[in-house]
Amino acid sequence: MDSKLQIISGNYRGRKLRLPPNARPTQNRARIALFNMIESGIVDFDNLQNVWDAFGGSGAFGIECLSRYAGANVVFTDIAPTSVKTMRDNLATLGVGARASVIQTDAISSAQKYAPMADLIFIDAPYDMHELGAALVKKIGTLAKSGTIVIWEQESINPHQPDESKWQILRDKTYGRARFLIMMKN
Repeated sequence: MDSKLQIISGNYRGRKLRLPPNARPTQNRARIALFNMIESGIVDFDNLQNVWDAFGGSGAFGIECLSRYAGANVVFTDIAPTSVKTMRDNLATLGVGARASVIQTDAISSAQKYAPMADLIFIDAPYDMHELGAALVKKIGTLAKSGTIVIWEQESINPHQPDESKWQILRDKTYGRARFLIMMKN
């Protein structure tokens, strides 16, 4: 495995992750910055139970949550069979057990099932399909419970704004190509 993607902190710190073909993972530095932001008081990690990594890819975001937060359970969804296999392989290597499940489905059609139970949702649609992220945020806005935190990664050259009647923007930061909107459901 020649991937430079690795877990940054927690029980699995330093472990390398496999990548699906043609992946564009959130880079290690950007994930470090992202977790520094959300750990600065945005998310109550003592009570974090349910995380949904909606466009799972390699599973790096959700696996980072599993590594850092003992009480977290993560649902990974992705429509691509190669991404689903990669996530399952990464999770099997780490031995996370029942704290994680990987489902091959598209995020929009599975929002009804996963958004209402999630405390934290990570949305990182493929940059060349940026409208998917916007559509998922819109749908989640009608399904998520008040207080749900959504981290929406988008390509900085194709920025989208959420419906501010449904979302409070807590942070809006850009790191290279990646723009992170950290939002809380009203």
